[in-house]
Amino acid sequence: MIRQIWKSRADLPTDLDDETPHVLLVVDQFGKTLGGGERIILRMARLLPQYGFRVSILTFLMDPESPVFQEVPACPLYVLPLRRTYDFNALRSANVLRKFLKKQNIKIVQTFFESSDLWAGMVVKTFSSAKLIWSRRDMGILRSPKHQIAYRLFARLPDHIFAVSEQVRRHCIEVDRIEPARVETIHNGIAISSREAPHPSLHGSPRVTTVGNIRRVKGHDVFIRAAAMVLKHCPDASFSIAGSILEPDYFQELEALIEELDISQQFRLTGPTTRVAVHLQSNDIFVLPSRSEGFSNAIIEAMSESLPVIATDVGGNSEAVVNKLSGFIVAADDVVALADAITILCLDPKLARDMGKVGRQIVEDRFSEEAMMRRIQSAYVALLDGII
Repeated sequence: MIRQIWKSRADLPTDLDDETPHVLLVVDQFGKTLGGGERIILRMARLLPQYGFRVSILTFLMDPESPVFQEVPACPLYVLPLRRTYDFNALRSANVLRKFLKKQNIKIVQTFFESSDLWAGMVVKTFSSAKLIWSRRDMGILRSPKHQIAYRLFARLPDHIFAVSEQVRRHCIEVDRIEPARVETIHNGIAISSREAPHPSLHGSPRVTTVGNIRRVKGHDVFIRAAAMVLKHCPDASFSIAGSILEPDYFQELEALIEELDISQQFRLTGPTTRVAVHLQSNDIFVLPSRSEGFSNAIIEAMSESLPVIATDVGGNSEAVVNKLSGFIVAADDVVALADAITILCLDPKLARDMGKVGRQIVEDRFSEEAMMRRIQSAYVALLDGII
């Protein structure tokens, strides 16, 4: 049975009626920690009514401590309990979802992550006339072997695919064998403050940070090793990592590494933050040392606060950061290259400020919330009109 656990907010547009196309956003789960994909879903739910669409969210698992309840979803939120996608209960759940799609008059279903893409996508295309969109947000880093096979087998299932970066788009085409015409790149967009763009201080004690949940794929160990090298040239620098602990064993490795390198006075693990902008404003340089990415929200959030960004050359990082203009792009797992780039900015405050200004302008021009939503709106309309 599908259970509604949240209703629409009262401050949504009042001109939406039953004739307004209804979009269902489907995500595998909302856990104790929200990732970039889950945050984009909540942002889309808030904004889609302004672009002429009704919207609901469906998930298969809801943690009672999920931050979703603090963020206040802007639309109806439903839970369809689903533990496995291949047993008898999954068949019953498929029938429940079929009835839900019909009752709610769903016109577009946009899915996020494996179970939503594959199981929900199959139900949508088998039992309804709704258009199906997959949202591809990474290079398949968390896929199991069975998911790798399934994505190829079901390559013709979705009507359209939103890829979060050009790198992800190429992965869909080359690895998942999806027709290029059905894969469109839509970068993440963020709300940009109308206040005057801030500028890093770098008053002799540069502060270097990264924001990201504690997982090995985020490359925090590389950042720590690079920090130890930077401190030999910039002893007044300080470093921090802000993020929730998703892999406790890896977190313990990071703590041990900080002690081993004897930099505990200069390096802090600050834990999660719900005030990312405030955290960024208190720092001067942003680093993203990831081993794999789709497209990083953290990068464009840092650029919007006029911080120069040093990022690894993975996923869509180089689509946001212009090397040697708004920051530096370095190879993944290259401790020396990362340390060299950080050192350059620590020793040259003017260069850091100039790069930060360029980054801010790039976000305003290319990565705004409005730019993202206009492209989504255009794709939705084209699908409903049969153009794509």
